[in-house]
Amino acid sequence: MGAQLRVYKRRIRSVTATKKITKAMEMISAARIGKAQRAVAASTPYADELTRAVTAVATRSNAKHPLTTENPNATRAAVLLITADRGLAGGYSSNAIKASMVLSERLRGEGKDVVTYIVGRKGLSYYTFRNLAVGQSWTGFSDKPGYGDAKAVAAELIEAFTAETGGVDEIHIVSTEFVSMLTQNAVEARLLPLKLDEVQQGDQSAKTEIFPLYDFEPSAEGVLDALLPRYVESRIYSALLQSAASEHAARRRAMKSATDNAGELIKSLTRLANSARQAEITQEISEIVGGANALADASRGSE
Repeated sequence: MGAQLRVYKRRIRSVTATKKITKAMEMISAARIGKAQRAVAASTPYADELTRAVTAVATRSNAKHPLTTENPNATRAAVLLITADRGLAGGYSSNAIKASMVLSERLRGEGKDVVTYIVGRKGLSYYTFRNLAVGQSWTGFSDKPGYGDAKAVAAELIEAFTAETGGVDEIHIVSTEFVSMLTQNAVEARLLPLKLDEVQQGDQSAKTEIFPLYDFEPSAEGVLDALLPRYVESRIYSALLQSAASEHAARRRAMKSATDNAGELIKSLTRLANSARQAEITQEISEIVGGANALADASRGSE
């Protein structure tokens, strides 16, 4: 076997092994998308009812709460960025990072200092490599987040928001919205202070529903103390679930593209290997014929 043919054979074996890996990753991501979508659907009723309760308390009382009180002289803002822990997901993490950078630049243009909180190793690596400051980070659950993870993130953000000194005046979140298997959009929204008009826009039933008169015990402020942190947790949990579904969809699409490209490369290398083999066979035949002719000429000369 010629040297060129050996090179082609070795490359075909290497690409075939890579194709098997990408195909397996594609199938795993496809299976996990369904679980992520079911998790989003399961969390929606709780989030809707919590939104309805928060809207009812906040709009049917004169209670004021730190999480709903906007600071007219806001000077510091936090941005929660949700990315992936692992790569091979196309532009999923990079799109979220770009959206967070655009948001941060806009906030700085408004005269606010920006503190970035990050979920996922990809976002953390991006900021660490560029020596950018990170307020806090969480890793290890981007593809399968639990409510406990959202609760831990929310607790850190609420503590920063309610701190008397060294805290933040606003909290924004950058995540990825799962639209379909082919479309996932990086989106940003202000999480705190809570805007009631945005809450009502997010909950369509709150616009048309007629709320009964409520009695709040022990007080409306006490009810808000209990509900608003849960509301923030549910918003973050929903963003984590949407991002997880988007991550799996992006990885499935990237792995399918890699598998298809590997198949095309194998076909191309196979054609080149066949051409090299045919060239070798042709050369061997030519050498045999040439040798036979030389022997024949030598035999005639001896006679």
